[in-house]
Parts: sequence; C-alpha cells; structure tokens
Amino acid sequence: MDAVISQLFAGLSLGSVLLLAALGLALTFGQMGVINMAHGEFMMAGAYTAFAVQKVVSDAGVSLLVSLVVGFVVGGLLGLILEITLISRMYSRPLDTLLVTFGVALVLQQLARDVFGAPNVDVRAPQWLSGAVQILGVGVPKTRVFILALSILCVVALSLVLKLTPLGRRIRATVQNRDLAETSGVSTRATDRLTFFIGSGVAGVAGVALTLLGSIGPTLGTNYIVDAFLVVVVGGIGQLKGAVIAAFALGLLQATIEYSSTASLAKVLVFVIIVAFLQVRPQGIVSVRTRSLA
Repeated sequence: MDAVISQLFAGLSLGSVLLLAALGLALTFGQMGVINMAHGEFMMAGAYTAFAVQKVVSDAGVSLLVSLVVGFVVGGLLGLILEITLISRMYSRPLDTLLVTFGVALVLQQLARDVFGAPNVDVRAPQWLSGAVQILGVGVPKTRVFILALSILCVVALSLVLKLTPLGRRIRATVQNRDLAETSGVSTRATDRLTFFIGSGVAGVAGVALTLLGSIGPTLGTNYIVDAFLVVVVGGIGQLKGAVIAAFALGLLQATIEYSSTASLAKVLVFVIIVAFLQVRPQGIVSVRTRSLA
C-alpha cells in the first residue's frame, strides 16, 4: 500500500510539472494555431531568471517569490516580441511557424550559453521547502508539493481570467469564431498579443518552478516541449480543462508503468497509448463545438 501511495504522488508530481509546461501552449496553440517550438526556451528563460534574481536577492525564499513574478514578465515579453516580429506574419502558415520558432529556440539556447555558460547551474531552494511532508504515511518532497500547488493556482487563475474578465470573453470569442469576433468589434490582433504574453508568461513561471527539481541549462526546454505538446493534443486543442485532465492522466500513467519497468520503457509505452487514443478520439479528451463552417 505504501508503494501504491508513493507512485500515486509520483504521478501527481509529474502531472503537475507537465501541466505547468503545457498551460501556456493550451492558450497559444489553441487560440492561434501557432506551433511554437520556442515555448520550451521561454521556460528556460524563466529558470535563468530565477538564477539571476538569486544573485541579487540572497534570501532564497524571497528570491523564489520574486522570481515567479519576474519570470512571468520575462517569459511574457519574449513571447510578445516573437509574436509581433515573426508570428503575426505567419498565422496562415502553421508549418512555417514551426520552422521559424525552432530556429528561434536554437538562437535562445545559444544566447543562454553565451550569457550564463554551457555548464548547468543550480538555484538554491528556500529553507522552508527542504525535507519532506508526510502524506498518508509516505514522505513527499516539499518542493514537489509546492509545484503541485503552484500548478493548481495557475489553473485557477487562468480559469478565472477566461470566465470572468472581458479579456477572457474576447479570447473565447476569438477561439470559437475569429471572423465573427472581428465583426462584433473584437480586436483579434490585440487579443492574440495579450494571449501570447500570458501563455509565454506561464512558461516563464514553469521554468522558475523547474529550478526546484535540479540543475538548469540551455537545453532545459527541450526536455519538456514534446511532452507539453502531447498534453495539449490529448487534452483537446485550446481546452484548459482537457489539458488538466491529460497532464495528470499521463503523469499517473507513466508513474504506474515505471513502477514495474524502466523510465525509458514507460515513455515509449505512454507514447504508444497516446497514439492509440488519438486514433479513437482525434479531437482529444475535451472538444468544443463552434459556429465556424470551416
């Protein structure tokens, strides 16, 4: 029973990391159809932001809280710059966005090497996140519990923005029918930019959270970008609820398979299961009906 509970929390922990990585993509990929391969590098930028902030703010606890805010702004600004300079010219060419953002990802990785160096660096965790907390008799690292709470907080915040604010109504209108939203007076260009800022900002927050799990380096984002896209596709394009379900389902599935095999084999089996699932339900776990004739 202890082993089962331990694997359960391992799956929830992995799911929370996947969810943080995929939340921003659920917005940008879902609304604008942009295949942003630089999303992982926005996470890397958030991680290095935490490293830089800790150089200025010596207290690790305060540094973490400041880094979450600054990482959101840094990631958001990078996404906004990318959208204005390149993405806005390629909305009708999704495959071109894949190639262009892949090139941007390589540029950002090299920039990180030039500024911070090629070797991985560490960010000190706050003292109040050291050790483990006992849950149902199983010790769970406090850093994992913090990431789980942070992912839930981000989901709740995004849900409130989408459901209760004018920006959220404009985003939902643009997702459901861009042309009709335009004729109703919604500036879809401004909505796209704000959405890209928020989605990329969440990636920056995810990067800050990942510093609690180990060393960070220029290739940090490449370890999560594929899994993030899988979460978005399995959950349903543009569906926040679907991304939450998919992230935790995939995390629990991988942790369960790892219990009786290896991590590499678990990843392969999870990918095979995803492919089989998409053959049966290509629209993902959650789909939305629109008035679009396309």
